[in-house]
Amino acid sequence: MTVASRRRYPPGRPGLLTAVLAVVLGLLAMLIPALATGPAAHAAGPAAGSGTATVFYSTETAGWSSYNLHWAPDGGSWTTVPGVAMDSACTGWVKKTVDLGSATGWQATFNNGQGTWDNNGGKNYALGTGTITVKNGAIAHSDPCADAGDPGDGGTGTASATVFYSTATVGWTTVNLHYAPNGGAWTTVPGVGMDAACTGWVKKTVDLGGATGLAATFNNGNGTWDNNNGANYALPTGVSTVKDTKVTTGAADPCAAVVPDTTPPTVPGGVEATATDTSIVLTWNPSTDDTAVTGYRVTRTGGSKGTTVTSVGSTVFSESGLEADTTYTYTVEALDAAGNVSAASAAARATTGQAPPPATPGTPIGTDPRKDPIYFVLTARFYDGDTSNDRGGNQDVASGNAANNDPMFRGDFKGLVQKLDYIKALGFSAVWITPVVLNRSDYDYHGYHGWDFYRVDPRLESAGASYQDLINAAHAKGIKIYQDVVYNHSSRWGAKGLFVPTVYGVRDAQWSWYYDEKEDGFEYDGLTVDPKTGKSYYNGDLWSTAEPSGNTCLNWGEPNGQHSPEGYTIHNCQWPGPTNKLFPAALYHQCWIGNWEGEDSRSCWLADDLADFNTENAQVQNYLIGAYNKYIDMGVDGFRVDTAVHIPRVTWNRRFLPAIQQRELQDWGPDKAQDFFVFGEVGAFVNDKWNRGSVNHSAQFYTWKERKEYSPDDTTAAIEQYDYEEQLGTGNQPASTNAFLDGNAYHTPDHSKFSGMNMIDMRMHMNFGDAHNAFTNGKDSDDSTNDATYNVVYVDSHDYGPNKSSVRYAGGQDAWAENMALMWIFRGIPTLYYGSEIQFQAGKTIDCGPSCPLATTGRAYYGDHVEGTVTASDFGKADSASGPVATTLAQPLVKHLQRLNLIRRAIPALQMGQYSTEGVSGGGMSFKRRYTDTASGVDSFALVTVTDAAAFSGVPNGRYVDAVTGDVRTVTDGTLSVAAPGKGDMRVYVLDLGGSNAAPGKIGTDGPYLK
Repeated sequence: MTVASRRRYPPGRPGLLTAVLAVVLGLLAMLIPALATGPAAHAAGPAAGSGTATVFYSTETAGWSSYNLHWAPDGGSWTTVPGVAMDSACTGWVKKTVDLGSATGWQATFNNGQGTWDNNGGKNYALGTGTITVKNGAIAHSDPCADAGDPGDGGTGTASATVFYSTATVGWTTVNLHYAPNGGAWTTVPGVGMDAACTGWVKKTVDLGGATGLAATFNNGNGTWDNNNGANYALPTGVSTVKDTKVTTGAADPCAAVVPDTTPPTVPGGVEATATDTSIVLTWNPSTDDTAVTGYRVTRTGGSKGTTVTSVGSTVFSESGLEADTTYTYTVEALDAAGNVSAASAAARATTGQAPPPATPGTPIGTDPRKDPIYFVLTARFYDGDTSNDRGGNQDVASGNAANNDPMFRGDFKGLVQKLDYIKALGFSAVWITPVVLNRSDYDYHGYHGWDFYRVDPRLESAGASYQDLINAAHAKGIKIYQDVVYNHSSRWGAKGLFVPTVYGVRDAQWSWYYDEKEDGFEYDGLTVDPKTGKSYYNGDLWSTAEPSGNTCLNWGEPNGQHSPEGYTIHNCQWPGPTNKLFPAALYHQCWIGNWEGEDSRSCWLADDLADFNTENAQVQNYLIGAYNKYIDMGVDGFRVDTAVHIPRVTWNRRFLPAIQQRELQDWGPDKAQDFFVFGEVGAFVNDKWNRGSVNHSAQFYTWKERKEYSPDDTTAAIEQYDYEEQLGTGNQPASTNAFLDGNAYHTPDHSKFSGMNMIDMRMHMNFGDAHNAFTNGKDSDDSTNDATYNVVYVDSHDYGPNKSSVRYAGGQDAWAENMALMWIFRGIPTLYYGSEIQFQAGKTIDCGPSCPLATTGRAYYGDHVEGTVTASDFGKADSASGPVATTLAQPLVKHLQRLNLIRRAIPALQMGQYSTEGVSGGGMSFKRRYTDTASGVDSFALVTVTDAAAFSGVPNGRYVDAVTGDVRTVTDGTLSVAAPGKGDMRVYVLDLGGSNAAPGKIGTDGPYLK
């Protein structure tokens, strides 16, 4: 997770029902009309001059006494904090007109002049020219005060309109009518709920006053709209029908002559049950119906827990964790939309065996991490080796995943084990996997909503393919496992074993669909189906209607004035949050982040799904240290640390990093402890060396130890450290030469001040829209990083593309080839997000939560591209391949990637070398690198250029051989010139020092770029 990627974590709420619902609906009210996928804009405000902009800012939510605009034109300087005062506009709005000069855009934040900020969740608002509105994080273009005071009633008549809307195509269970009488005001988003009419239709009658018609759009209350392809529907008085964007006016009631459907679906046939260990997979043939089959009902008998009935949306049903040596019997019934149920199918039986024994603990590989390029996978989206642990969660239908037969939890450890040879064939010797701990939220496939930190999520494991099995299988192939870990937050439901809040819940007519009936003895694990509800996302243990003993949440269960999109009443204490005192202050922080570059970003909540640990508390520290010791004991090779910047550096340096090193030493000894790789995500999304001038929020800051003593109290120490370092500023930070050559000589790096945490190279990541920018920006930060040769370098990820883009990188194949070439031979550890080797999902939105199907995003399922078989006995080479994976391995970027890995593996200077641009000219991506290890007798020196021509002077004389072409040059005067190899191509002239340090010559065969 990144500093401000609240959108990355899909809302873990049913139908967007949260304590901040009013804010969300307010956001939709402004955001949706501005987009092609939402209702058309209702009004156009007057445009300012081309060099000016007038911004209106909503005061409804903030409620500040004063408002300031802090801004900078594109390419220009920021105003002095807090900025310029805004002027009153009309009720609920303030405004300011700014002169942009020649700029065509600008960045802005808003504040109250007293330290409280709205900077768009950590990302400055990017604004254009003309008239602009900003409300609850949404940007639109209109003058909200243009019609102030217009009641919009259109007169005093009594005209009405009855609208019938077809649900046959959209498939929504809830439909809202968002409308405005001609000349009148729009309803508040999402509008008014429509009523069921008959199968396939809903309706609503509205009073138009004296208006002669209305403008309308329709939505499902969860952010999905039908706005007639960007043009509001124009409807008259009387009866109208809307079906598949076609409007019929003066229509007859489509439900008047509907004949009730009383015909049930056909009986499901071909029912088969297959047992593997203590898991059973049930399959059957689809039923048919005179209208449509809407689902199935599976009844299971057998075992000690009695009969269970489960609702299923497909023709496959699976269960794990059943009783051993037990016969289970299943029958299946089909259902249609009218509620008709078929007769039960013939029974199918299967007998379970014994649960597999636990795997033997593994041993970390323990080599220099700089030798190992990293392949990053979202485990649940990579490859599905076991369908029995697939789970869609309560957002399966709403997200659109169910329609694609694409459950959010789909890939698993078994699938990853099966495709380790694919990863090895690409040339990667380390795999970074998303968090493995048991998650708990409505949309938690990504792993960042941890609930039981001491348990591996069963939705990832299978018989014979536990997490330990994965670690062991990877190590057997020489591949490291880097585990993504989260110290900053748990799920909104707390952390099992530390604290789990009890919330208010009532199973009344409105909420019984959400609050599961309590079941004694049943425990949530994300996988096992609750026999009473047929759901794996059971929450009966989380709620109470009666106020629990010791409750500190005020006004328990009283309506708070807010309503869900369906119109359901929301109550106080119904949803956990930082300010309602459902969490104890000793264990969880009690505030929302206000300033993403302020001290509060380290001690407040990022989002409502991410309950922020009080990491300065010893009980919390011990809980997390104990949890992650378990995975160190299993033999993982390193940790990728999520949201590292949201924990004070002094806490990392005092508690968590020493605990990791101590456990490594205890388990595996000093050599392997030294190579345990920890790399942190410090989200700094700017193109300058220091993150908006704040050293505490800059990535390189976390690679250093503390340089003074602070209070023994961790909370006090965190504030002392923040203030001390911020006052010293950017000009008084530690400096390092660990990444740089001394002339042409390698020198022993000084790691005495190293904190123990390396970093993801956010500055290169942000600039990889162009490889030259990434190179220039990356090396500019290396003197303030403890040792940049350990930086983890990538183009895009599960969060962002370059320049904080919300889509997967779409620069094209040539740009990808150039970026890869730079990553693989410049300092740092090259890292690739799964599928980028074939430009998988290029240009697609990386994450939209449950508001769109995963198949349309940058987190789509990759398994179809790696079906078939592949074997690899060495890195970067496929011994054999068949099926779709063979086609994947034949793609141009794959061939490019394989050869890059072969070249990097053969030349130590490209793996671990220091670098220098001294004596290098040409203006491109050119440098020299060297790695020397006297103890092992290694001395490797290379002259490198990517894409561009280069001239090297003052280099050692001798024989140089290019690893790409095999070209041989003999240097006698300390100079060597290289012609431009072309975009994506490179030259790597290796000094031939003879013996074990002889130049390897041409490595691999020519491909589409390296030739």
